[in-house]
Amino acid sequence: MTTTPLVKICGVTKRDTIEVACSSGARFIGLVFYPRSPRYVPLDIAAPLARAIPTGVRSVGLFVDPTDDELNTTLSSIQMDMIQLHGNETRTRVADIKQKFGLDVIKALQFKSKDDLKYIADYRPVADWLLFDGGAGDGQPFDWSWLDGHDDPTGRWFLAGGLTDENVKDAIKRLNPPAIDVSSGVELTRGQKSNHRI
Repeated sequence: MTTTPLVKICGVTKRDTIEVACSSGARFIGLVFYPRSPRYVPLDIAAPLARAIPTGVRSVGLFVDPTDDELNTTLSSIQMDMIQLHGNETRTRVADIKQKFGLDVIKALQFKSKDDLKYIADYRPVADWLLFDGGAGDGQPFDWSWLDGHDDPTGRWFLAGGLTDENVKDAIKRLNPPAIDVSSGVELTRGQKSNHRI
């Protein structure tokens, strides 16, 4: 039976995007703290955005291979509910960040081939949520057939990578993910969200 997944809108850079996303039912809002991303938000812009996220919607800070100093600087300035790790963090590093900062951690896994599904078992014990993304990291979907039959008893994983308003229904019907993560798929131009597409 297909259930309605929780929705995360990631890479938000404007307050009106938060308002539209949350009023449309999003349960997670992602702010990107990776300077090389077109969705990067500096701390002075991110702080009021984080405050605008309503109670009941979880704020997620996205980082790529962050140092402790980078995490300390950001998290001491901005209240986040969760940390998303989107780099090459080892399972030991994921566990270390979770222990040091006391927040739920989402670990993104990039699937370049079906063999990469082996990392699910590696990271499941140390991450609160897993996020399954395309291997190129460019907003393109991976082969969803790789997840046929995937059963995660925790119910804590996001489907990501190339989800748009045109293909998301098919993805949900096929994989029944507990949560989905959408970023470039709801943009008009790179880094600029479309309220209509959200």
